[in-house]
Amino acid sequence: MTAPAARSTAAKRRTELLAAAITEFAVAGLHGTSTEAIAHRAGISHAYLFRLYGTKKQLFVACCERCFERTLETFTAAANGATPMERLESMGQAYTEMLANRELLLAQMQLYAACADPDIRDVARRGFQMLRTEVERLSGSTGAELYDFFARGMLINVAASMDFPDLSDPKCW
Repeated sequence: MTAPAARSTAAKRRTELLAAAITEFAVAGLHGTSTEAIAHRAGISHAYLFRLYGTKKQLFVACCERCFERTLETFTAAANGATPMERLESMGQAYTEMLANRELLLAQMQLYAACADPDIRDVARRGFQMLRTEVERLSGSTGAELYDFFARGMLINVAASMDFPDLSDPKCW
């Protein structure tokens, strides 16, 4: 007699669901993604999706928060160097490498595209402010250096989303 299959915990299912939802939201955004497609990709019932996250918007917000967490994890791991500029350069390089994962990049861009919704805009603002605060703390940079870091990061996002890598290279300007 075989033992019954182990059931996933709700926490594990939430993690799996977030991964599936990021994949779907990255392509079609908040309004264009169906919860049925997310549930199918996650291998769960449509009803269970709503038991884990009450609404599609709550699921989208959780995905956006995960993207910010992933970016912070990348910056934290990469904040190496003797000077603030060296630490910023190291974090910027790690971020550029992270964007090779197109799903994360496009999910991030979908967050910004959904900012017409005030709730989504608040999530984007809080997440971006958290990153700004942490990059300042991790790097020791302030003012223009920090501004430049985030300005270049947004240019890199746009260039990467268009699959136009030369645009993010300062030597091309």
